[in-house]
Amino acid sequence: MVPGVAFLLTDVDPSITATLLGVAMLGAWAAGWSWGQYLHKGGHEERQTKLDEGLLTLLGLLLAFTFSMSLAKHDQRRQMLVVDSNSIGDFYTCASLLKEPVRGKLRAVLREYVELRLSAASPSLDEAELQHKLEETQNQHNAMQALVQEAVDAGTPVVVPLVNTLNEVTSSHAARLSAGRDRLPPNVVLLLCLVALAAMALNGRHPGITGRPRVGAAVGFSVMVALVLWVTLDLNQPHRGWIIVSQEPLQRLLQGMGK
Repeated sequence: MVPGVAFLLTDVDPSITATLLGVAMLGAWAAGWSWGQYLHKGGHEERQTKLDEGLLTLLGLLLAFTFSMSLAKHDQRRQMLVVDSNSIGDFYTCASLLKEPVRGKLRAVLREYVELRLSAASPSLDEAELQHKLEETQNQHNAMQALVQEAVDAGTPVVVPLVNTLNEVTSSHAARLSAGRDRLPPNVVLLLCLVALAAMALNGRHPGITGRPRVGAAVGFSVMVALVLWVTLDLNQPHRGWIIVSQEPLQRLLQGMGK
């Protein structure tokens, strides 16, 4: 797919993409109306084909499919956040069982780690800033590993749970990062838009043949499809828009860690 088209479908503000689709659908309906007027002048009568019904059915299926897929990806991101928060909390509990000075150092690193995780979820971050946050995250993983190694060398009796919870922290980070980057395939969204335009063109043909324009119905249908696409794309962009994953689990965890 052309990069510009993929960018429009996955990274541009959903309201802009949905508005463009709504306007394009009305344009397709107007083209279908002109087509119907041309057929009417040629003596053709109104006739609804299986193709018309099939395109509307296909459009409904694509709307449902893309919305459910986008909602599932949003729910997966929310679940990964909870898993991430729980893994950090478990590691913090194990760190509290260590002796000083490792206990204080590791707990301090974990507090900074949670603060970093919260700042990395800010919707104002661009790709360069996000990459910088990921590098800082890796540095903190290395610091945690060094402190765990120090505790193990000191003979701590909680070696197994300490190492296991550290592994869970790094694994949950990778899983959450993967879930955050998992988007709808642009080709699926493009197919939805093309089917919507074709369906509107065919639906504009019938009023053109009969000479009875149903502009209100065309506008209403275009608005409804555009709204569904808006919500679908909004769910598909985890760091912007109206529907975002709440960071409350990490915020509560940070409050429980104290200072």
